[in-house]
Amino acid sequence: ATRVVGVEPAGAASMAAALAAGGPVDLDELDGFVDGAAVRRVGRHTYAVVAAHRPDLVTVPEGLLCVEMLDLYQSDGIIAEPAGALASAALRLTALDLVPGSTVVAIVSGGNNDVSRYAEVVERALVHEGLKHYFLVEFRQEPGALRRFLDEVLGPDDDIALFEYVKRSNRETGPALVGIELQDPADLVGLLARMDASPLRVEPVSPDSPLFRFVQ
Repeated sequence: ATRVVGVEPAGAASMAAALAAGGPVDLDELDGFVDGAAVRRVGRHTYAVVAAHRPDLVTVPEGLLCVEMLDLYQSDGIIAEPAGALASAALRLTALDLVPGSTVVAIVSGGNNDVSRYAEVVERALVHEGLKHYFLVEFRQEPGALRRFLDEVLGPDDDIALFEYVKRSNRETGPALVGIELQDPADLVGLLARMDASPLRVEPVSPDSPLFRFVQ
């Protein structure tokens, strides 16, 4: 028997929403990164075909998709657009529950990709893998404040990937948006511990924060 699995980007899972609602519906929010598969509302004809056959349907987080795009390029020399890498990215999902020894075919179709997009692809992949994190850090506006942060908070393998700060002459402190890249996701535990021990006020910027859109 042949099993067909449909794949959607997690930020634009309009078919999953339609099947759950019993018909096409509009998504309240849409991540347009996977532009070849990001639709706010599925078409009625497409929905009718999918609803009649009820194939398995999985969603792939955009960050995981970016990891797959980079692997396709670096390991196989394949330049795939985000929608083109959806099927092969789905093979990374444990929820797919593939039968051991079965023959699996993932269709990689679509190479309409601009090299200028790869900066965003790398960024999303690093965030997904837990290798890049962003923080709002309240610095005292005095000489040596940044040096103390580097010496007391950053680990030997941590790297500052972003530092946005505007000095205010009429304030004692000022916030900075700091991006930190790690060598290993496990290094985050030590980084957070050093931040807690520091007198600086530090606030993590979560991926679902509106501020996070500033860095992507």
